[in-house]
Amino acid sequence: MKQYFKEKIGRFILCCSLILIPFLTVDGQVKVDGQKGVCGINLSFFKRLSTQPNDSVGGTCFNLGLVSSMNRLDGVGVNLLGANVSRNVSGLQVAGLWNTTGQNVRGLQVSGITHVTGDTQSGVSVAGLVGINGRKAMGVQVSGLVTINGDDNIGVGVSGLMNLAGEHTRGVFVTGIGNISGTFQGVALSGMLNATNGKLSGLQMAGLVNIGVGFVRGVQLSAIGNVAGSELRGVQIGAGNLAVRARGVQIGLVNYYKERLDGIQLGLVNANPQTRVQLMLYGGNATGANVGVRFKNPLFYTILGLGAPSIDWGDKFSGALFYRAGLEIPVYGPLHLSGDLGFRHTELFKNHDAGYPRRLYSLEGRVNLEYRLTSSLGLFLTGGYGWDRQYGHSRCYEHGAIVEGGVILFSY
Repeated sequence: MKQYFKEKIGRFILCCSLILIPFLTVDGQVKVDGQKGVCGINLSFFKRLSTQPNDSVGGTCFNLGLVSSMNRLDGVGVNLLGANVSRNVSGLQVAGLWNTTGQNVRGLQVSGITHVTGDTQSGVSVAGLVGINGRKAMGVQVSGLVTINGDDNIGVGVSGLMNLAGEHTRGVFVTGIGNISGTFQGVALSGMLNATNGKLSGLQMAGLVNIGVGFVRGVQLSAIGNVAGSELRGVQIGAGNLAVRARGVQIGLVNYYKERLDGIQLGLVNANPQTRVQLMLYGGNATGANVGVRFKNPLFYTILGLGAPSIDWGDKFSGALFYRAGLEIPVYGPLHLSGDLGFRHTELFKNHDAGYPRRLYSLEGRVNLEYRLTSSLGLFLTGGYGWDRQYGHSRCYEHGAIVEGGVILFSY
């Protein structure tokens, strides 16, 4: 049986040798018509122990080895550890640890740890940890940790931690921590941060913060904050939104623009350089003692505050949080008229088991008459109506008129 297999293997090797002999040169290279040089087979343990020990001339059609050094790869290369190509790669290249290319790569490149391309990467690149391109990447790039491009990144990029591009980025890019580029056009999805130094066109979506240092055209969506350093034309949605100039919509807890807004701000606090922060101290029949902060713009205002309800609950201790939004117009001289709608959350902190609700929410409407005594002090009276409801219940727990009065300490 052993003798039989030996004969079969011997015949196979002999046939392959006979086929290759007409094409082999003295250094083991295969002639390919239509090319200036020759394209050979590189079987390599390392640079000096291979069928192509001289990597300065010619090219390689097929490469198989442990560690290989080549002038040019036009075909397929597979190495257990890594490969170093002086000039260009066209085709398929797979390495257990690394692939380095002096100039350009076109095709599919896979490495266990890293690939490094001196100029341009075109096609599909997959690196276990880090992918680096000296100038440009076009196609699909996948890296376990980081992808770095010196100038442009065009196509699709997926990395575990970060995608970096020095100049322009266009396409769809997804990463665990951050997408950072000079300019961006497309969709950027990040677990933490998206940052663009130049113009942004498209969608930025981040778990924490989106930063567009230059012109922003599109949508910024984040959990914490969005920044448009020059001008926003589009939508910002996040806990905090900042723009120098804005034409569009800001939606968040705190919205701020520095110079000009042509659009809408929807938030608990809407601010700009003309916003005045004012302290309100007042009481009434719905909430006994209250302190509020009013963020006053030329027409619109919002109020955030704390209160102690005056509902007859005996020795029960309770507290309230409230938010109001409205608009104000001058009537005559120091007299101003305003109206607002509000939401109040009331919490009963002890003695819940006496038949009283644990917590309530209230919807309220108010009309306010304000008289400014001096540039820093004003008085106001309020009339309105409120509806108290229990969470999870459809019926109204209590409703009635609201009468309040107090003082305003202006920040002028």
